[in-house]
Amino acid sequence: MKIVAVCGMGIGTSVLLKMNAEKALRALGKDADVEAADIGTARGAARSAEIVLTSAELAPEIGDVPAEVVVIDNFMDVNEITQKLTPLVS
Repeated sequence: MKIVAVCGMGIGTSVLLKMNAEKALRALGKDADVEAADIGTARGAARSAEIVLTSAELAPEIGDVPAEVVVIDNFMDVNEITQKLTPLVS
């Protein structure tokens, strides 16, 4: 399974989201390839991903992709990420 963690500008915030998504996946006992990306890179990466994690502001910019786009309100909240990933990786 491929997951893309997306932020708007660079890679800093998306790396935090990536690390917290990996924590959530470990807690769920699931394995996935989680990639950090800016919005420009994410449009292409999302075409081969199953899940895209991003903010409400960026979700519409991902475009029409086959991946499930999941809005994360607080990139630092591992519990929120876990809750939102659970139905998608079970």
